[in-house]
Amino acid sequence: MTTLHDASPEYLQQCRNAQAAEQAASLAATNQWAHVHKARAHQDFQRFYEELAPLIDSTEPSSPAIQALMAQHHAIASRFYAPSREAYIGTALFYADNPDMKAFHNAYHPRMVEFLGEAIHAYAHSHL
Repeated sequence: MTTLHDASPEYLQQCRNAQAAEQAASLAATNQWAHVHKARAHQDFQRFYEELAPLIDSTEPSSPAIQALMAQHHAIASRFYAPSREAYIGTALFYADNPDMKAFHNAYHPRMVEFLGEAIHAYAHSHL
């Protein structure tokens, strides 16, 4: 399996487009995600990032331990909408492309966004 780093620019753009389209459709269909308890989702994401951060320097993104954690990340993200493989990878790219999202995530660990990108890519290709 290739890594996110090895993916072609065309594939990465396809993932960005899928994330934007699927998110926009979900927002429109759900009255801006009215069905989601957003405060709880943000708390769960915070716990996830706090659990992931100490593992970044000693564990591979594709390792079984990280991939088990990624199941939690995917489950939290899926409260908003169930992303396709490409849209889930697009979420990782959004974290990297958006300066505010990048700063937010990298506050947990300086390599969080990079690590999440590879972990999401591995999870998406194994489970979606």
